[in-house]
Formats: sequence, structure tokens, C-alpha cells
Amino acid sequence: MKKITLLFFMLNIGQLLFSQDTLTVLQYNLLNYGNTTDYCTTDNNNISDKDQYISTIIKYVKPDIFTVNEISESLAIQKHMLEFNLNVDGVDYYKQANFIKVANSDIVNALYYNSQKLILHSHTIAQSYIRDIDVYKLYYRSDDLIEGDTAFVICVVAHLKSSSSGDNPEKRRAMVYNAMTYLDGYDEDANYLFMGDFNVYSSTEPAYQLLTSNSDFELMFYDPINTSGAWHNNDAYRNIHTQSTHSGSNGCAASGGMDDRFDFILGSNNVMDGNKDIEYVAGSYEAIGQDGLHFNKSIIDAPENESAPMEVIEALYGNSDHLPITMKLVVNKTLGVSKNQHTLFNEILFENPITNNLDMVISSKESTVLTFDILNVSGMIILEYQVKMLMGKNHIAININNISPGVYFAVFTDGENGRVVKKIVVY
Repeated sequence: MKKITLLFFMLNIGQLLFSQDTLTVLQYNLLNYGNTTDYCTTDNNNISDKDQYISTIIKYVKPDIFTVNEISESLAIQKHMLEFNLNVDGVDYYKQANFIKVANSDIVNALYYNSQKLILHSHTIAQSYIRDIDVYKLYYRSDDLIEGDTAFVICVVAHLKSSSSGDNPEKRRAMVYNAMTYLDGYDEDANYLFMGDFNVYSSTEPAYQLLTSNSDFELMFYDPINTSGAWHNNDAYRNIHTQSTHSGSNGCAASGGMDDRFDFILGSNNVMDGNKDIEYVAGSYEAIGQDGLHFNKSIIDAPENESAPMEVIEALYGNSDHLPITMKLVVNKTLGVSKNQHTLFNEILFENPITNNLDMVISSKESTVLTFDILNVSGMIILEYQVKMLMGKNHIAININNISPGVYFAVFTDGENGRVVKKIVVY
């Protein structure tokens, strides 16, 4: 194989464009999704009904990262979530992180993500006392996706022990302590989100203090809305409560109305300050369906909840006794890149990342000969292809089964030596 000249490679790659993208994060306790108990049954927590509710919420929020608590440990149910709530109505880009379970619990955490923007790097368990705390490491499909030269985000998803009675606050503290000890040896200087149903009643609880007052600066977490206090049954915090959406009991959902702040997404210093290519978008943190007017009420009680479309409010009420939390992250990277010199090509279209076959539609201003090369990151040509093209649209398919997964550069050259360079990902 021949090596392209360093001058050509550097001239083209050095001109790649820079821009920003935004990731929408959604954290949600689904209330025994696909899990039947003696109190959450197929009558009062029917999965078909929940599918309609959840798909409505997903269409409204359009998350890129969707983390959940209280989904069944069944792999079939977790796949059902993907197929009936996320990849619906023409959407096909959501994927689920691989499932791992250590703790003895029927309800678990899970993560789903937009595979057009993100790739799962790894999934591990930080601790398994009472329930697993999951650590999902994702990375962005950026222009400079070269051996770690991209943006990473680590989602730590927890469902802490419930109830204020007995030693339950101490159990919550122990779960967080175990997780923080794990993270201390995992990757301190990273973009972290610590998220989930914490079941804490105030910011003075030991579990919450471990997260927000950690002596290790890199592993200290921040509340994006900076609202500490005694949240439980306190009207002063009526704008941020996340539980319960129900005032009365249906046998499954908790009752009592909106009076607790159990659900959180906390960000590490790197996320809050944007030190590592990902930054919290100020003002984007929100409990979907929280209008501040339903303290100790159901979210569908009077007055009318106008914080979201009515079908979304009704879906939130029907699906769970928790409200989902959302926030946005700006990514200082860009998904796709091309640097066009003067060429005969009007347009070059193909899906990226690529698997098995590279199917392209190339529009040409006139008949010409296309020379197509794929280069590795060292500038070595690993595939060469040449074909005659007609004026107008040309459909070209190239088998790339022999190319190993990774990041490459595609160079399109017309018959007059005009070139287009695009970064591609073989997946």
C-alpha cells in the first residue's frame, strides 16, 4: 500500500471545521416498568399503557441520553422498551447499553442513547449493596475521534434506598460512599453526571453531602439549580419537587401529591465549567411537568398544568409517581466534517458511521472519473476505488467488510483533481 504525501494530508486534515452540538439528557424513575409485584399489577401498571405514556414523553423531550430506574431485570423487557418507546415512528438510532446485574434486585437501572451522536465505551458496576449503581462511559462521534481525542461523558446511575425511617439514610450513605470510592480509582478528571432517584429528604442527608461536599475536587458534584434545603413537604420548594405525581393511591404509585425532591442530575466540576469539551447549558435543568402550582396535589389537579402539552402531563401522571429530570450539555465538537476544494461534486451523501457497505449518492456537475481513497489516521491508503460518473446523481456501493472498525479519512477526487475530504467511522 502506498502512503499519501504528508503535505496533502496535513493541508486537508488541518482545515477541518469546528462547531458545537447539544446533548439532551433525561433521567426517569419508570415505576416498575415491566415488573409485576403484589401492588404494581398488570391492572394498575400495565406495560402497554406505559408504552403509550413513555413514547409520548420521549417524543416531547427527544433525549440523546436516557437513563432510567425501576425497569425490569428481564432482557426482553429492556429490549421492549427500546423497540416500543424509543425506536418508533421512523426513529431507528437509539441503542441500549449492555446490561450487567450484580445486586439481588428485581428492578434495575438502564441507559439508552442516540447512536448517531454517541458510542458506548464501557459499562461497569460501582457498587452492589442493596441495588447496583451503574457507571456508563459514553463518547461523542466527533471529527477528531482518534484514540481518545473526543469528548467523553460518564453517567453514574443510582437508585438509592427509600424511606426516612430506621437506618435507611445510613444505607443511602453507604451506597454513595461505595460508589465514590469506586470512582476515585476509575477516572477522576472526567465529565461526570451522578443521576437517579436518590430518595433523600434534604440536602443535609449524609448521602447527598458525600456527593456535594466531597474533599476530592474532581469528584465533587454540583446541583445545576443550586437549591439546597429541607425539601420534604416544604412549600418553599414547590417548584422543584419531583414526587409524587399522584394525590391519591391507585395501589401502585405513591400518593400524597408533589412534596419531595427525590430525582437528580448532578454535574461534576468539569461539566459545570466546561473544562473537557462538555458543559452544562445554564438554565436547561428542568423537572418535566413541574409548574410550581401543585404542591401536595396531583399534577393533573386544578389549576391546569400548562408547563408541557396536556398529553405529556397526562402521560407523566399515568406512567410514574416521579417526574423525569432533563438538562442539556453543549459539546465543543462537531459530528461530521468535510473540506471541499473546487470540485465537480455538488453533493456527497452517505450514512456515517458505516457498517459492511458504504452506500453513497454523489451528485456531479458533469461526467467525470471519481477516484475514491480511504486512509487510516497515519495517512496510509487502505482502499482505492475508481469509477466513471455521469452528470447528476450517481449511486455507488463499496464493500468495506475487510476494513477494521475505527476512524478513517475518505478522499474523493474528480477528474480535474478537485478533492473533498471527509472523516468517517467504521463501526
